[in-house]
Amino acid sequence: DGTRVTFKAPRRTTDQNDKMWAMLTDVSKQVEWYGRKLSPTDWKCVFTSGLKKALVVPDLEGTGFVMLGLHTSDMSVAEMSDLIELMFKFGAERGVNWSDTSVPF
Repeated sequence: DGTRVTFKAPRRTTDQNDKMWAMLTDVSKQVEWYGRKLSPTDWKCVFTSGLKKALVVPDLEGTGFVMLGLHTSDMSVAEMSDLIELMFKFGAERGVNWSDTSVPF
């Protein structure tokens, strides 16, 4: 009584997560974004926002913006595959050399 059941696609795999972080590290080392080098974590926000079309609101000081509701930890296998494909496309357009050449996604 009062219980809800939610069915979701399988959660992303550990291999997908490892692949994502390797790719984020490669991009962070090789790509300048609007005159700045971004951390792998910052790039994760950029790519996830590109995939999910996040809600963006002003930050507390009014000096920038914050993207809301972006988490890769709850992505499905299919969503993570889409994210990795987006990263491959972005990297190909900018000549990123990938350190992890395996393709488990």
